[in-house]
Formats: sequence, C-alpha cells, structure tokens
Amino acid sequence: MSEWELRVSQREIHRMHVVRLTIEGRETVGRAARLLGISPRQMKRLRRKMKERGVEGLLHGNRGKAAWNKTASEEIAKVLGLARGRYQGLNDTHLSEKLKEKEKITLSRATVRTVLRQAGIAAVRKRGVKRHYKRRERKAQEGALLLWDGSPHHWFGDQQGQCNLTAVIDDATGALLYGVFSVEEDAQIYLMCLRHIVLEKGIPLALYMDRHGIFRRNDDHWSLQEQLAGEQTPTQVGQALRALGIEPIFALSPQAKGRVERLFNTLQDRLVQELRLAGISTANEATACLNGPFKADFNARFSKPARESQAAWRPLPRALDIDRICSFRYDATVGNDNAVRLGGMILDIPAGPRHRGYAKARVEVRHLLDGRWRVYSKNQLLLETMPPVVQAPLRTLRRRQRRSKIGKNRKMKKAITRNDRIKSRLTHDLGATHTQGTPEIWANVE
Repeated sequence: MSEWELRVSQREIHRMHVVRLTIEGRETVGRAARLLGISPRQMKRLRRKMKERGVEGLLHGNRGKAAWNKTASEEIAKVLGLARGRYQGLNDTHLSEKLKEKEKITLSRATVRTVLRQAGIAAVRKRGVKRHYKRRERKAQEGALLLWDGSPHHWFGDQQGQCNLTAVIDDATGALLYGVFSVEEDAQIYLMCLRHIVLEKGIPLALYMDRHGIFRRNDDHWSLQEQLAGEQTPTQVGQALRALGIEPIFALSPQAKGRVERLFNTLQDRLVQELRLAGISTANEATACLNGPFKADFNARFSKPARESQAAWRPLPRALDIDRICSFRYDATVGNDNAVRLGGMILDIPAGPRHRGYAKARVEVRHLLDGRWRVYSKNQLLLETMPPVVQAPLRTLRRRQRRSKIGKNRKMKKAITRNDRIKSRLTHDLGATHTQGTPEIWANVE
C-alpha cells in the first residue's frame, strides 16, 4: 500500500466509491452527481480521470508537493541558531522584529512561532486559558447606572509626565458625562465629578466602580464604635454616596467594568491627538476642552439612545446641601477654649445665642472642595471660613482613634490580671521555700 493511500480521507473514499459505481454501470451520472453535490459535467471529468489514472486521478494534483511559500531549511536552521543563541529569551513577536531589522530575515510572527514550537523551544511567557465572561446588558434607562474610573496616561505627549484622567459615563447610552484631569487619582476628584453630575443631571440610581480604597474600606481595623454599629465607617466618597442614596456596585475584575475601560482606550487614541492639535498642555485647559467641544463630538459619534425614553435621574431636593455632602467629613470634640483642632488647623467657634459655649461638644467638621471649613452641631452651622487664596489638593486627614472609657477599663483590667499572675507566682515560690516575711513582700507587690 502506497503512502498516499494512507492519507485518503473519508470524503475522498466516498467519492471514489460513487465514481466506481458509475463506471461499472450500477449508477447513473446524474444521480451520482447529485450524491456528490457536483455538476454532471464535473462527474464526467472524474469518470475520465479514474479510467485513465485509476484512483490516483481523483486526488488533488498538489498532493505530495512542497508548498510554494515553504520556508527554506537553511533559513529555518539560521533562525533556530539565533533563537538559541544571541536572541535567546525574546518572545515570538520581538524575535520576528529583530530578525527583520538586524538579520534581514522577513518572517511573520506566526511562522516564527511555528518554527520554534516544532523545534521544541517553548514560549517565553505561558498564556493560560482565557476566562469566560458573560456580556452584561446595558441598563434600559439613562441615569440608572453610571461608571467611573481613573486612567493615568501621557495625555500631553510622551515628553510630558503622566497625568490622571477621571471620567464618568452612562451605562445605558455610553455617553461621556464628565471628566477631570488631575495629578493623581484621589477622593477630591471623584467628589467633584459627583457634585457636577448631580447639579447638571440629577442623582443616579447606582454607580459602578472598582474596589479601590477611595470607594470602600479594604482594611481589617474595626474601632469600638464600628464594632457596636456592626459596620465600618465608609470612606469620604462612600459617605457622599450613602447621603445621596446612590447604590455603590464594586467590580470584581477589570473586565466587569469593560465599558469605561474601552472608553479610555478610545480617549487615549483620539483625545491625545486633539489636545496636541489644540496646543493644550495643562490640566485645567484639558478639562475645559474635554467637557466642551470634545464631549459634544464624542457623544454624537459614539453614544447610543437608551432603550427607554424615560430617564431614571432623581431630582436634587432643595433642602439638600450638595456642597456639604460632597466634602470631607470629620467628627471632632470642641476644646475647653471653644476651638476645634484638626489637621493643624485651629477653628475658633464663636459664641452661640446668649453667649453659649460649645466646650466638650461633639461636632461635625466639613472641609469643602473649594477649601472652606464648616462646623456643624446637630445640623446647625456654627462656623464657616473664607476660601483660601491658593487652593491646595485636599487629602483625607488621618486622626488618632479616641480611647473610650471601655478601652481604659480594659487596659486597667489587663494590668490587674497581670498583677494577679505575679501574686500567684510569688505565692508558689514562697510556699516551696517556706520563707518568712510574706506580709512585707505582698505590701511591696501591691
């Protein structure tokens, strides 16, 4: 049996059998053509080839011949020598680039990969099986779900340093709602975005975000007050979302918030060139350009209409102070001099009605986004400062945890327990040695 007979497929065997039936007169040409799915004329050609050359006449003419674009064996040997020597450790794409630039060997990445794998050279970086992700349908109403995230990038060109862009999009339409350029991603920028959207559009139902420490507590520390409350105190952004009744949804993977990730891919391609053509190289100018003509053009090109025309935005109540909500909150205790000390600041609280003082009172201190300070006592505004001349970035102040009376009692109880252990040890030692003068020793211990 020859070599080509071992490589005949079932389809070719079926074709040989049908053609042989027509030659033997056991089947008509028309019916055989219908069985093979070919024309009667092609069926006659096959009969003629089989009569002239036998079964081999039905096989493809290129069978057993080398491909016209086959890589020469000398070139393959050279590539393998370079892959094992000078270019050892390069991945397939990098190796194909070096072969073209330095060695004048033009081979595609797929060809280089095939040559290396057939020679037993494994890939530099193993790629696992991609995890299956199910596509999430868009929300039906505008304002039902927003997505926000930050992207550090060379937005002003490779010559400039990296700058962070925080952007917010609507899930139902994919429209760009707002964006801010800043030095880094922080809570102040997200509070600014939240305040702008609430004032311009309304209050959304939910916000989709990653598990960054800006949005949620990722530490295991629980204060005594948090243990009694049964939950950790939210972050500054988390407190603002709770006050507005916005549901936070935390993504478990970057793919889960793929729509905002694809937004940044588009912006890194288009916005960088638009800023370069406009000659913009500062964060403030870039923010104005992004929320101006660029946003209008972007939404006209890429946004989609929502499935339902009725929007889900909730109107902002008139009694709700958005400046107070979108700010940094701290709880503090007023000193005996009617002053609050916080983050190196001393806020002197003026006298209340009938020269009332607020010493030892628990108050709510708010650091607004424009730099002003406010002090509240049971929703009553006690103090508001003027905005600073030079606005500095706001940061969450780290404060010492207040030691409660229960904490002090626990510390005292621990010391008493330690003292009891000392007494027990001394009693054991004195009983073993029958030493006199025990009352004096106990007096010294106590």
